[in-house]
Amino acid sequence: MAILKIGDKIQIENAVILAPMEDVTEKPFRLICKEYGADIVYSEFISSEALFRKVEKSIKKIDFDEAERPIGIQIFGANDEPMVESAKFVESFNPDFLDINYGCWVKNVVRHNAGAAMLKNPKRMQELTRLVVESVKLPVTVKTRLGWDRQSIVIVEVAKMLEDAGIAAIAIHCRTREEAHKSQADWSWIEKVKQSVKIPVILNGDVKTPQDVKRAFDETGCDGVMIGRAAIGNPFIFREAKEYLSTGQVPEPPTVSERIEVCLKHLRLNIRNKGERYGVIEFRKFYSGYLKGLPDSSKVRSKLVVAESYNEIEDLLHQYLRFLEEKTDYLPNEFETVVTLNPARIFLLPKVSKA
Repeated sequence: MAILKIGDKIQIENAVILAPMEDVTEKPFRLICKEYGADIVYSEFISSEALFRKVEKSIKKIDFDEAERPIGIQIFGANDEPMVESAKFVESFNPDFLDINYGCWVKNVVRHNAGAAMLKNPKRMQELTRLVVESVKLPVTVKTRLGWDRQSIVIVEVAKMLEDAGIAAIAIHCRTREEAHKSQADWSWIEKVKQSVKIPVILNGDVKTPQDVKRAFDETGCDGVMIGRAAIGNPFIFREAKEYLSTGQVPEPPTVSERIEVCLKHLRLNIRNKGERYGVIEFRKFYSGYLKGLPDSSKVRSKLVVAESYNEIEDLLHQYLRFLEEKTDYLPNEFETVVTLNPARIFLLPKVSKA
């Protein structure tokens, strides 16, 4: 059994963690994931330069509820003073730990020598990390990647240098910056890092199912498993992972009713956080996850992404749910369903052989 320890206060068995994701891991989503079993959540990454300049939009990203604990606030940057001062500022909000992003691959970040660009200069990464660690009393952790590209995988060296700089744990996305989200994540490096450092090592990358979570623990000896994109619109993965780890049995998936009701609850939280207009608009990225695999859900999504009010969205989803609950079970096996938003319009088409 893996036990993840971060500082003096966090000690969790078989920790399953929500990864930090830009424009995704805002407070409403974190609250939903926490409710469904995420052991630790992270904020989306926040620019140290923006916090240093006291940009209101960035300051709002630090906001969290007590129900989210333990929570880490993640910052990124490349310059000493903004990183140190933003770390101190984050500390004043009293999160459970501070995380530094050395893994973001996007051009707008790396061209400023931040995020994964630091993997090209491990010595500078160590120096900057030490400054941050020494500036706050909070535990400081790091999230990074294997290296800049496959020809420069430096993660073992980097992990040892960051441990020496005083970090409390390291999360590793098991791809290089060059690979971004492409190719298969290479989990084999986790065991190599584990053998080289004493700090906890968290695995990230290609964790998509409860079975993946267990396999990650079993095969790599990691101290925690971090789930990113697979959780978008699917907070149920945390509950399923915890159940599978404890029982070894593949858990039942959420019902259609639960998926739709949690989707609406998440939307209400988003509206409370941002107001109805922006709450509705910025929620649109979640529909694909909540409706994934449901009959003809693309037609439903096409309506949802142009809806402008909560009431309209609630009506659309409840109409769709009624159709699925009342009609799908009664269709003969030799036909497949083509669903429309109008429950009165049901089309039955002969199944086409895929042989």
